[in-house]
Amino acid sequence: MEAVRLAELSAFEQLRYGREILAEEARALAEFARRLGPEFSEAVQLILACRGCVIVTGIGKAGLVGQKIMATLASTGTPAHFLHPAEAVHGDLGRVQPEDLLLALSYSGETEEIVRLLPSFRQLGIPILAITSSRESTLARSARVVLALGPVREACPLGLAPSTSTTLMLALGDALALVVSRMKNFGREDFARFHPAGSLGRKLSRVEDHMRPLEQCRVASEGLSVREVFMAVSRPGRRTGAIMLVDESGRLSGLFTDSDLARLFERKQDHLFDRPIREVMTRHPITIGIHRRMSEAVSLMARRKISELPVVDADGRPVGLIDITDIVGITPEEVGGLEEEVVEVPAKSACSANFSQIAETTSMPQLPEEPSSKPAS
Repeated sequence: MEAVRLAELSAFEQLRYGREILAEEARALAEFARRLGPEFSEAVQLILACRGCVIVTGIGKAGLVGQKIMATLASTGTPAHFLHPAEAVHGDLGRVQPEDLLLALSYSGETEEIVRLLPSFRQLGIPILAITSSRESTLARSARVVLALGPVREACPLGLAPSTSTTLMLALGDALALVVSRMKNFGREDFARFHPAGSLGRKLSRVEDHMRPLEQCRVASEGLSVREVFMAVSRPGRRTGAIMLVDESGRLSGLFTDSDLARLFERKQDHLFDRPIREVMTRHPITIGIHRRMSEAVSLMARRKISELPVVDADGRPVGLIDITDIVGITPEEVGGLEEEVVEVPAKSACSANFSQIAETTSMPQLPEEPSSKPAS
Protein backbone atom coordinates (compact mmCIF):
# COMPACT_ATOMS: atom_id res chain seq x y z
CA MET A 1 0.00 0.00 0.00
CA GLU A 2 1.39 3.38 -1.01
CA ALA A 3 2.31 5.61 1.91
CA VAL A 4 0.12 8.65 2.39
CA ARG A 5 1.97 11.92 1.99
CA LEU A 6 1.16 14.09 5.01
CA ALA A 7 0.63 17.83 4.78
CA GLU A 8 3.29 19.81 6.58
CA LEU A 9 1.26 21.46 9.34
CA SER A 10 2.83 22.50 12.61
CA ALA A 11 1.07 21.78 15.90
CA PHE A 12 -0.02 25.43 16.00
CA GLU A 13 -1.45 25.25 12.48
CA GLN A 14 -3.30 22.01 13.27
CA LEU A 15 -4.88 23.63 16.31
CA ARG A 16 -5.81 26.77 14.37
CA TYR A 17 -7.37 24.72 11.58
CA GLY A 18 -9.37 22.63 14.07
CA ARG A 19 -10.69 25.80 15.70
CA GLU A 20 -11.64 27.23 12.31
CA ILE A 21 -13.72 24.13 11.52
CA LEU A 22 -15.53 24.31 14.85
CA ALA A 23 -16.12 28.04 14.43
CA GLU A 24 -17.45 27.53 10.90
CA GLU A 25 -19.97 24.95 12.04
CA ALA A 26 -20.93 27.05 15.07
CA ARG A 27 -21.59 30.09 12.84
CA ALA A 28 -23.76 28.02 10.52
CA LEU A 29 -25.70 26.66 13.46
CA ALA A 30 -26.26 30.13 14.95
CA GLU A 31 -27.39 31.49 11.60
CA PHE A 32 -29.81 28.62 11.07
CA ALA A 33 -31.25 29.13 14.55
CA ARG A 34 -32.00 32.77 13.64
CA ARG A 35 -33.71 31.71 10.39
CA LEU A 36 -35.83 28.95 11.94
CA GLY A 37 -39.47 29.86 11.39
CA PRO A 38 -43.04 28.68 12.07
CA GLU A 39 -42.49 25.50 10.08
CA PHE A 40 -40.63 24.18 13.15
CA SER A 41 -43.82 24.45 15.21
CA GLU A 42 -45.70 22.70 12.42
CA ALA A 43 -43.19 19.87 12.60
CA VAL A 44 -43.59 19.64 16.37
CA GLN A 45 -47.37 19.45 16.04
CA LEU A 46 -47.05 16.79 13.35
CA ILE A 47 -44.97 14.63 15.69
CA LEU A 48 -47.34 15.25 18.61
CA ALA A 49 -50.30 14.23 16.46
CA CYS A 50 -48.63 10.95 15.47
CA ARG A 51 -50.46 8.02 17.10
CA GLY A 52 -47.97 5.45 15.88
CA CYS A 53 -44.19 5.65 15.57
CA VAL A 54 -41.91 8.20 13.99
CA ILE A 55 -40.14 6.27 11.24
CA VAL A 56 -36.77 7.90 10.58
CA THR A 57 -34.97 7.22 7.31
CA GLY A 58 -31.84 8.41 5.55
CA ILE A 59 -28.74 6.94 3.96
CA GLY A 60 -25.05 7.59 4.23
CA LYS A 61 -24.08 10.31 6.72
CA ALA A 62 -27.68 11.51 6.84
CA GLY A 63 -28.72 7.98 7.77
CA LEU A 64 -26.26 7.87 10.63
CA VAL A 65 -27.58 11.22 11.88
CA GLY A 66 -31.10 9.85 11.49
CA GLN A 67 -30.28 6.89 13.72
CA LYS A 68 -29.12 9.25 16.45
CA ILE A 69 -32.28 11.37 16.10
CA MET A 70 -34.36 8.20 16.30
CA ALA A 71 -32.58 7.19 19.50
CA THR A 72 -33.12 10.63 21.04
CA LEU A 73 -36.81 10.60 20.16
CA ALA A 74 -37.29 7.13 21.62
CA SER A 75 -35.45 7.90 24.85
CA THR A 76 -37.37 11.12 25.46
CA GLY A 77 -40.89 9.78 25.13
CA THR A 78 -41.61 9.57 21.39
CA PRO A 79 -41.77 6.03 19.94
CA ALA A 80 -39.42 5.87 16.97
CA HIS A 81 -37.71 3.38 14.66
CA PHE A 82 -35.09 3.64 11.95
CA LEU A 83 -35.93 2.34 8.49
CA HIS A 84 -32.98 1.76 6.17
CA PRO A 85 -34.13 2.89 2.71
CA ALA A 86 -32.34 0.07 0.89
CA GLU A 87 -33.93 -2.58 3.12
CA ALA A 88 -37.33 -0.86 2.96
CA VAL A 89 -37.85 -1.78 -0.69
CA HIS A 90 -36.97 -5.38 0.09
CA GLY A 91 -39.71 -6.05 2.62
CA ASP A 92 -39.04 -3.73 5.54
CA LEU A 93 -41.89 -1.45 4.45
CA GLY A 94 -43.97 -4.02 6.28
CA ARG A 95 -42.83 -2.37 9.52
CA VAL A 96 -44.71 0.79 8.64
CA GLN A 97 -48.26 1.23 9.92
CA PRO A 98 -50.97 3.70 8.84
CA GLU A 99 -50.66 5.78 12.04
CA ASP A 100 -46.90 6.30 11.65
CA LEU A 101 -45.04 9.41 10.54
CA LEU A 102 -42.00 9.46 8.24
CA LEU A 103 -39.07 11.71 9.11
CA ALA A 104 -36.81 11.69 6.05
CA LEU A 105 -33.30 13.18 5.96
CA SER A 106 -31.54 14.04 2.71
CA TYR A 107 -29.54 17.20 2.20
CA SER A 108 -29.98 17.20 -1.56
CA GLY A 109 -33.55 15.95 -1.39
CA GLU A 110 -32.79 13.90 -4.48
CA THR A 111 -31.12 10.85 -2.94
CA GLU A 112 -32.21 7.93 -5.12
CA GLU A 113 -32.84 5.51 -2.23
CA ILE A 114 -35.07 8.07 -0.52
CA VAL A 115 -36.93 9.28 -3.60
CA ARG A 116 -37.98 5.79 -4.65
CA LEU A 117 -39.65 5.31 -1.25
CA LEU A 118 -41.93 8.31 -1.64
CA PRO A 119 -44.64 6.65 -3.81
CA SER A 120 -44.97 3.83 -1.29
CA PHE A 121 -45.51 6.27 1.57
CA ARG A 122 -48.01 8.26 -0.48
CA GLN A 123 -49.88 5.04 -1.17
CA LEU A 124 -49.91 4.21 2.56
CA GLY A 125 -51.20 7.71 3.34
CA ILE A 126 -48.37 8.39 5.79
CA PRO A 127 -47.39 12.04 6.29
CA ILE A 128 -43.80 13.00 5.60
CA LEU A 129 -41.64 15.44 7.56
CA ALA A 130 -38.54 16.32 5.54
CA ILE A 131 -35.18 17.74 6.61
CA THR A 132 -33.45 18.85 3.43
CA SER A 133 -31.70 21.84 1.89
CA SER A 134 -34.29 23.17 -0.56
CA ARG A 135 -38.06 23.37 -0.65
CA GLU A 136 -37.87 22.72 -4.39
CA SER A 137 -36.37 19.23 -4.08
CA THR A 138 -38.29 16.07 -4.88
CA LEU A 139 -38.37 15.09 -1.20
CA ALA A 140 -39.62 18.51 -0.11
CA ARG A 141 -42.44 18.52 -2.70
CA SER A 142 -43.67 15.19 -1.31
CA ALA A 143 -43.59 16.31 2.32
CA ARG A 144 -46.34 17.78 4.46
CA VAL A 145 -43.82 19.83 6.48
CA VAL A 146 -40.37 20.84 5.29
CA LEU A 147 -37.50 22.00 7.50
CA ALA A 148 -35.20 23.55 4.92
CA LEU A 149 -31.58 23.98 5.92
CA GLY A 150 -30.83 26.29 3.01
CA PRO A 151 -27.49 26.40 1.19
CA VAL A 152 -24.68 25.24 3.46
CA ARG A 153 -20.94 25.53 3.00
CA GLU A 154 -19.34 22.35 4.30
CA ALA A 155 -16.44 22.78 6.70
CA CYS A 156 -14.52 20.21 4.68
CA PRO A 157 -11.73 22.03 2.78
CA LEU A 158 -12.89 20.34 -0.43
CA GLY A 159 -16.49 21.34 0.26
CA LEU A 160 -17.53 17.74 -0.28
CA ALA A 161 -17.59 15.71 2.96
CA PRO A 162 -20.86 16.19 4.86
CA SER A 163 -19.85 18.14 7.97
CA THR A 164 -21.69 21.42 8.52
CA SER A 165 -24.84 20.00 6.93
CA THR A 166 -24.88 16.94 9.17
CA THR A 167 -24.23 19.16 12.23
CA LEU A 168 -27.33 21.18 11.33
CA MET A 169 -29.40 18.03 10.83
CA LEU A 170 -28.29 16.60 14.15
CA ALA A 171 -28.98 19.79 16.08
CA LEU A 172 -32.36 20.23 14.42
CA GLY A 173 -33.28 16.65 15.31
CA ASP A 174 -32.33 17.30 18.93
CA ALA A 175 -34.45 20.45 18.95
CA LEU A 176 -37.47 18.56 17.60
CA ALA A 177 -37.11 15.69 20.06
CA LEU A 178 -36.60 17.89 23.11
CA VAL A 179 -39.39 20.35 22.33
CA VAL A 180 -41.80 17.46 21.76
CA SER A 181 -40.60 15.89 25.00
CA ARG A 182 -41.28 19.11 26.87
CA MET A 183 -44.73 19.40 25.30
CA LYS A 184 -45.48 15.88 26.57
CA ASN A 185 -44.38 16.85 30.11
CA PHE A 186 -41.80 14.07 29.96
CA GLY A 187 -40.31 14.00 33.47
CA ARG A 188 -37.54 12.41 35.49
CA GLU A 189 -39.65 9.36 36.32
CA ASP A 190 -40.35 8.77 32.63
CA PHE A 191 -36.67 9.21 31.80
CA ALA A 192 -35.70 6.71 34.49
CA ARG A 193 -38.14 4.16 33.09
CA PHE A 194 -36.41 4.30 29.70
CA HIS A 195 -32.87 4.32 31.18
CA PRO A 196 -32.80 1.53 33.79
CA ALA A 197 -29.11 0.73 33.27
CA GLY A 198 -25.85 2.60 33.61
CA SER A 199 -25.19 5.75 35.59
CA LEU A 200 -28.40 7.41 34.39
CA GLY A 201 -30.45 4.48 35.61
CA ARG A 202 -28.76 4.45 39.00
CA LYS A 203 -29.13 8.19 39.32
CA LEU A 204 -32.88 8.13 38.74
CA SER A 205 -33.80 4.76 40.20
CA ARG A 206 -35.75 4.38 43.43
CA VAL A 207 -34.38 3.43 46.82
CA GLU A 208 -36.52 0.29 46.83
CA ASP A 209 -34.61 -0.98 43.77
CA HIS A 210 -31.28 -1.02 45.65
CA MET A 211 -32.07 -1.50 49.34
CA ARG A 212 -31.72 -4.79 51.18
CA PRO A 213 -35.28 -5.98 51.85
CA LEU A 214 -36.42 -6.39 55.43
CA GLU A 215 -36.03 -10.17 55.39
CA GLN A 216 -32.29 -9.69 54.78
CA CYS A 217 -31.92 -7.11 57.54
CA ARG A 218 -31.51 -7.50 61.27
CA VAL A 219 -34.40 -6.02 63.20
CA ALA A 220 -35.04 -6.35 66.94
CA SER A 221 -37.07 -4.84 69.76
CA GLU A 222 -35.45 -1.96 71.59
CA GLY A 223 -36.44 -3.60 74.88
CA LEU A 224 -34.12 -6.60 74.46
CA SER A 225 -30.64 -6.60 75.94
CA VAL A 226 -27.62 -6.25 73.68
CA ARG A 227 -26.83 -9.92 74.19
CA GLU A 228 -30.41 -11.02 73.45
CA VAL A 229 -30.48 -8.95 70.30
CA PHE A 230 -27.42 -10.69 68.87
CA MET A 231 -28.88 -14.07 69.75
CA ALA A 232 -32.09 -13.23 67.92
CA VAL A 233 -31.03 -11.42 64.76
CA SER A 234 -28.59 -13.70 63.01
CA ARG A 235 -29.12 -13.69 59.25
CA PRO A 236 -27.48 -15.76 56.49
CA GLY A 237 -25.69 -14.09 53.59
CA ARG A 238 -24.10 -10.67 53.56
CA ARG A 239 -24.21 -9.06 56.97
CA THR A 240 -25.20 -5.42 57.26
CA GLY A 241 -23.26 -3.14 59.56
CA ALA A 242 -26.28 -2.18 61.63
CA ILE A 243 -29.25 -3.55 63.53
CA MET A 244 -32.52 -1.65 63.23
CA LEU A 245 -34.44 -1.37 66.50
CA VAL A 246 -38.18 -0.85 66.77
CA ASP A 247 -40.55 0.25 69.52
CA GLU A 248 -43.73 -1.52 70.62
CA SER A 249 -45.64 -0.16 67.62
CA GLY A 250 -43.04 -1.46 65.16
CA ARG A 251 -41.71 1.97 64.27
CA LEU A 252 -38.00 2.54 63.92
CA SER A 253 -36.64 3.97 67.15
CA GLY A 254 -32.91 3.45 66.87
CA LEU A 255 -29.89 1.89 65.23
CA PHE A 256 -27.04 -0.12 66.70
CA THR A 257 -23.97 -0.07 64.47
CA ASP A 258 -20.41 -1.30 64.36
CA SER A 259 -19.35 2.01 65.86
CA ASP A 260 -21.72 1.60 68.83
CA LEU A 261 -20.31 -1.86 69.50
CA ALA A 262 -16.75 -0.59 69.16
CA ARG A 263 -17.37 2.05 71.81
CA LEU A 264 -18.57 -0.57 74.29
CA PHE A 265 -15.41 -2.62 73.80
CA GLU A 266 -13.06 0.34 73.81
CA ARG A 267 -14.54 1.72 77.03
CA LYS A 268 -14.64 -1.70 78.65
CA GLN A 269 -18.38 -1.36 79.33
CA ASP A 270 -19.06 -5.08 79.19
CA HIS A 271 -21.83 -4.76 81.76
CA LEU A 272 -23.98 -2.97 79.18
CA PHE A 273 -24.29 -6.14 77.11
CA ASP A 274 -27.03 -7.20 79.53
CA ARG A 275 -28.80 -3.85 79.58
CA PRO A 276 -31.65 -2.94 77.20
CA ILE A 277 -30.17 -2.03 73.85
CA ARG A 278 -32.20 1.18 73.82
CA GLU A 279 -29.70 2.56 76.36
CA VAL A 280 -26.77 2.32 73.95
CA MET A 281 -28.40 2.56 70.53
CA THR A 282 -28.28 5.62 68.30
CA ARG A 283 -31.69 7.21 68.74
CA HIS A 284 -33.63 8.85 65.94
CA PRO A 285 -31.28 7.71 63.16
CA ILE A 286 -31.25 9.34 59.75
CA THR A 287 -33.72 7.58 57.44
CA ILE A 288 -35.05 7.82 53.90
CA GLY A 289 -38.45 7.02 52.43
CA ILE A 290 -38.87 3.95 50.27
CA HIS A 291 -40.02 5.91 47.21
CA ARG A 292 -37.17 8.44 47.21
CA ARG A 293 -34.50 8.42 44.52
CA MET A 294 -31.11 6.81 44.93
CA SER A 295 -29.51 10.15 44.14
CA GLU A 296 -31.01 11.49 47.37
CA ALA A 297 -29.84 8.47 49.36
CA VAL A 298 -26.26 8.71 48.09
CA SER A 299 -26.22 12.44 48.71
CA LEU A 300 -27.51 11.96 52.25
CA MET A 301 -24.98 9.25 53.09
CA ALA A 302 -22.14 11.33 51.67
CA ARG A 303 -23.18 14.52 53.42
CA ARG A 304 -23.78 12.90 56.82
CA LYS A 305 -20.89 10.45 56.43
CA ILE A 306 -22.90 7.38 57.41
CA SER A 307 -22.48 3.77 56.32
CA GLU A 308 -26.03 2.51 56.90
CA LEU A 309 -29.28 4.21 55.95
CA PRO A 310 -32.59 2.68 57.16
CA VAL A 311 -35.45 2.81 54.67
CA VAL A 312 -38.89 3.43 56.18
CA ASP A 313 -42.49 3.56 55.01
CA ALA A 314 -44.90 6.44 55.50
CA ASP A 315 -45.57 5.33 59.10
CA GLY A 316 -41.91 5.18 60.05
CA ARG A 317 -41.70 1.39 60.03
CA PRO A 318 -38.51 -0.13 58.60
CA VAL A 319 -38.84 -1.80 55.20
CA GLY A 320 -35.18 -2.19 54.30
CA LEU A 321 -31.68 -0.82 54.63
CA ILE A 322 -29.04 0.65 52.34
CA ASP A 323 -25.53 -0.39 53.28
CA ILE A 324 -22.54 1.52 51.96
CA THR A 325 -21.25 -1.67 50.32
CA ASP A 326 -24.44 -1.83 48.23
CA ILE A 327 -23.79 1.51 46.55
CA VAL A 328 -20.01 1.39 46.28
CA GLY A 329 -20.28 1.87 42.51
CA ILE A 330 -22.43 4.98 42.77
CA THR A 331 -20.53 8.17 43.51
CA PRO A 332 -21.93 11.59 44.40
CA GLU A 333 -20.50 12.95 41.15
CA GLU A 334 -22.49 10.34 39.26
CA VAL A 335 -25.81 11.28 40.86
CA GLY A 336 -25.22 14.98 40.37
CA GLY A 337 -25.29 17.98 42.64
CA LEU A 338 -22.37 16.82 44.81
CA GLU A 339 -19.38 17.86 42.77
CA GLU A 340 -17.60 19.13 45.87
CA GLU A 341 -18.46 16.22 48.11
CA VAL A 342 -16.90 12.79 48.40
CA VAL A 343 -18.39 9.72 50.00
CA GLU A 344 -16.36 8.94 53.07
CA VAL A 345 -16.69 5.30 54.00
CA PRO A 346 -15.94 4.78 57.68
CA ALA A 347 -13.54 1.89 58.18
CA LYS A 348 -15.22 -1.23 59.44
CA SER A 349 -14.12 -1.85 62.99
CA ALA A 350 -12.02 -4.89 63.73
CA CYS A 351 -14.60 -5.80 66.34
CA SER A 352 -17.26 -6.31 63.62
CA ALA A 353 -16.65 -10.04 63.77
CA ASN A 354 -17.73 -9.95 67.42
CA PHE A 355 -21.32 -9.26 66.30
CA SER A 356 -21.95 -12.93 65.80
CA GLN A 357 -19.76 -13.98 68.72
CA ILE A 358 -21.38 -12.00 71.53
CA ALA A 359 -24.45 -14.20 71.74
CA GLU A 360 -22.28 -17.31 71.78
CA THR A 361 -19.99 -16.08 74.55
CA THR A 362 -20.92 -17.69 77.85
CA SER A 363 -17.75 -16.93 79.78
CA MET A 364 -18.19 -13.17 79.71
CA PRO A 365 -18.02 -11.98 83.35
CA GLN A 366 -21.37 -11.03 84.83
CA LEU A 367 -20.88 -7.83 86.80
CA PRO A 368 -23.47 -6.36 89.18
CA GLU A 369 -25.89 -4.06 87.43
CA GLU A 370 -24.97 -0.41 87.62
CA PRO A 371 -27.02 2.65 86.79
CA SER A 372 -26.50 2.98 83.09
CA SER A 373 -25.80 6.14 81.22
CA LYS A 374 -25.84 6.81 77.50
CA PRO A 375 -22.24 6.84 76.22
CA ALA A 376 -21.19 10.11 74.74
CA SER A 377 -21.51 10.03 71.00
